Amino acid sequence: MAATIAPPAVGARIALAALPPLSLYVHLPWCLRKCPYCDFNSHELRGADMGQLERDYGAALVADLESALPSVWGRRVHSVFFGGGTPSLFSAAAIEALLAAFRARLPIAPDAEITLEANPGTFEAERFRAYRDAGINRLSVGIQSFHPAHLQALGRVHDAEQAQRATEIAREVFTNFNLDLMYALPGQLEGEAVADVDAAVASGATHVSAYHLTIEPNTFFARHPPPVPDVDSAAAIGDAVERALGAAGFRHYETSAHARPGYECRHNLNYWRFGDYLGIGAGAHAKISFPTRITREVRARTPEEYVRRVASGEQVVERRELTRAELPFEFMLNALRLADGFPLELFSERTGLPVGALAAKLDRAEALGLVTRDHVEVRPTLRGRRHLNGLLELFLPDPEKSP
Repeated sequence: MAATIAPPAVGARIALAALPPLSLYVHLPWCLRKCPYCDFNSHELRGADMGQLERDYGAALVADLESALPSVWGRRVHSVFFGGGTPSLFSAAAIEALLAAFRARLPIAPDAEITLEANPGTFEAERFRAYRDAGINRLSVGIQSFHPAHLQALGRVHDAEQAQRATEIAREVFTNFNLDLMYALPGQLEGEAVADVDAAVASGATHVSAYHLTIEPNTFFARHPPPVPDVDSAAAIGDAVERALGAAGFRHYETSAHARPGYECRHNLNYWRFGDYLGIGAGAHAKISFPTRITREVRARTPEEYVRRVASGEQVVERRELTRAELPFEFMLNALRLADGFPLELFSERTGLPVGALAAKLDRAEALGLVTRDHVEVRPTLRGRRHLNGLLELFLPDPEKSP
């Protein structure tokens, strides 16, 4: 059966003066091979007929979007993000057809940021020129490392030479591209992590996402843990990565994101500012605001189940309305990732709650040295950024309070 939404508790409704910006996320979940550290909703191709897959899954995406239109009717889309998986396994023709179908059904802003995730093992110059011509204007490349041994340890399908070639093609074709790097890798030394940063900077990338390797549950690495740097060594490596990017002119504007001025990821900024996003595709999540409520949705996880459920209009397997008690944590979970923090008026604007709903918990965070604030804005301190989980825990709903 289709997901149902439980009614909120009496008096739990909010009042939004205006709806936030809207983004569109499109999940293309296939990869050539599942990486041992990956806990994302991704699936190996395993000999699939790519042409048939593009047709069947593409039709499901369009039908999914059509069924969601009543919840976002008339709202302009400011960014589109094709994530995965490895979306660059889809042909440029398939991506172009999807964008055309989206534009026919939603008002996408003429200057919308449209991002495609790609991996070096799928890079060909002509293919990526075709993506650009199809409407992609921002590329995000999963390099992870330029070091052969570390790529092998991570189980990546590309080698160091392909990583280097991918950055050259990205620079030739796109004026705006991100490189994903990982650090605190098995056997990695601080100088090797900095060398990866130096290579990323030299590539001409406008944005670098630098992620600490974490061992996630239900992954190969969780079952067979690799020898990673200890906590202190990993922290030192992270500090060195941040210093190297800062020295190269990149601003560390979010927990893992560094950008040259003017090249911050607009799609992700919308998440972190508690904007709305419609997610379509297998396992995609969505956050949609209405004048008196904010809802979250989750779609069926596996591609097969998703396509089957779309046919009967039952692709949404979970839909729930956020309670007033949950909203402060939900907002802070995103906004406190930003180095510059957030203006207090944004909290009220995006949650429909008065700033006073944060007061006691902000007092506690400030007393612990985790945030600074005035009557205009709240900003995490360096200590708060380094202990983000502890900071966020302060804003969890009080169990004794009703919604």
